[in-house]
Amino acid sequence: MSAPEILVHPNSGLLAAGVAARLITRLVDAQARRGTASVVLTGGGAGLAALAAVADSPARDAVDWGRLDVWWGDERFLPSGHPERNETGAREALLDRVPVDPARVHVMRGPDGPDGDDADAAAARYAAELAAAAQGAPSAVPAFDVLMLGVGPDAHIASLFPGQPTLREEKLTAVGVHGSPKPPPTRISLTVPAIRAAEEVWVIASGSSKAEAVRLGLADADVMEAPVAAARGLRSTLYLLDRDAASALPPGSSPVSSG
Repeated sequence: MSAPEILVHPNSGLLAAGVAARLITRLVDAQARRGTASVVLTGGGAGLAALAAVADSPARDAVDWGRLDVWWGDERFLPSGHPERNETGAREALLDRVPVDPARVHVMRGPDGPDGDDADAAAARYAAELAAAAQGAPSAVPAFDVLMLGVGPDAHIASLFPGQPTLREEKLTAVGVHGSPKPPPTRISLTVPAIRAAEEVWVIASGSSKAEAVRLGLADADVMEAPVAAARGLRSTLYLLDRDAASALPPGSSPVSSG
């Protein structure tokens, strides 16, 4: 696994713009190299602000949106179109504003999907979709070019919360989450092994409420206490922060200022 790099932006607006520019460049490079690209999206304020900044960027058309696979790291188990779904936010911020191929937008289905109220079955369906796209890779997930993660003040990532047994899952790539400490209680999430199979993992955080979680992630805290500490990519791990989120970095950190 890669060691984290820390990039600090002066404020949340410049953070969103910086993440957007970096994501566009990364997707263009991947498509130039092998014809396609893949990204795993996150919800939350900072993540959605970055997607909106992609949509607003003059460089957005450098991406061939029809050759991009879009996945999610987690989803609230709510019906399609619900305003609290990560999918809904991503569509409003970016996906409805660019010519993505609907067949390549891989949605985690909710209770109005083919599995009804069974979140575990819906998670198994998503795991099967991941495995099909992986084409036999040992990780059973595609080679995600970029996997974006927000982080909560409690140091959770995706829908993997401190103390949950799902943090120890080693065989599955997607799981149903029950009894989430944040509403709604039922969700679907990628597992730690699926997250760590990505080429690049980006932890995006804005605001002083995230500073302690960022510190724990960079200090290699116990994953059961601070799931963000598990966020590592195969080739690169980036902590993309604004100044407030970077206000409690652990000793020995070497942040790079951006902007």
